[in-house]
Amino acid sequence: MTFKVQRIEDLNKVDVSQLVKESEEEGYRFLSRLVNDYEDGTNTFNKNGEALYGVWAEPDKLVAIGGINQNPFKDNMDEARLKRFYTLGDARRQGVGSQLLNELVNHAKDNFKRISCRTESAKADAFYRANGFEETHDFPHTTHVINL
Repeated sequence: MTFKVQRIEDLNKVDVSQLVKESEEEGYRFLSRLVNDYEDGTNTFNKNGEALYGVWAEPDKLVAIGGINQNPFKDNMDEARLKRFYTLGDARRQGVGSQLLNELVNHAKDNFKRISCRTESAKADAFYRANGFEETHDFPHTTHVINL
């Protein structure tokens, strides 16, 4: 199957319902927060260097999503934060997450020197480390970093 990574310019024009539903069934609420924050303007991925990307398996089937924000936990504007990263279960282990992560990292290189993220999932930990992130416990709210 072929997957297409594309920047999301307006989340309100994208059907994220399946991603939200499945993520909530797995016990994650961060995609619900993505939708709510976008709708109320709290986070629309529109600050300098920020972006939201999706991966489609078909023209209308979104299978993954993720974004880059300025790191809200740092005063240093050289660090980005990987946010709201999720892949549908049936699209996992097919390179979708890595393809999306690579696109986000390449986007971030123009504006940031480092990307951080936080996860409590052992599978996500393994995924991030396999994709060049290092585990860290040096900073609050951060479990993984990659230097650009």
